[in-house]
Amino acid sequence: MFSKRAKPGRTGPSSELAAPSESGPARKAPPKVASLIADDIAIEGNLRGDGELQIDGTIRGDVSVARLSIGESGKVEGSIQAEAVDARGRVTGSITAKQVRLYASAHVDGDITHEQLTIETGAFFEGRSKRLQRAATPLATSGDVIDISAASGA
Repeated sequence: MFSKRAKPGRTGPSSELAAPSESGPARKAPPKVASLIADDIAIEGNLRGDGELQIDGTIRGDVSVARLSIGESGKVEGSIQAEAVDARGRVTGSITAKQVRLYASAHVDGDITHEQLTIETGAFFEGRSKRLQRAATPLATSGDVIDISAASGA
């Protein structure tokens, strides 16, 4: 009923299942799937990871991930650190992220430190909005220290 067509230049059924050669084109890694905390789950403790997290349940603790999405039924009671945060649910605590988006159903009670902040009409936000300060680029030094006060007196 279903069959896989052989590519031109290949013959026989074994060619369809052959492993790619080392000299052949590299395969792309499959995209990572977001982790999900369902609405019937409550976690007490801190969460840390490098991937994407969708929270529809309740977290009582700090969350540190690359990308965080809080669903309408989601609740976070603790601080959040991420590259990007999309909030549709409730947050009680601080948010630190490059990009923060509060949707109309969001309820945030805490400070937000950000580079980019978007708040839709209807969202509740009680706290301070602070711009994320990028680290200053240090000046290059040669290792020798020059005393300016001694040089200016001459």
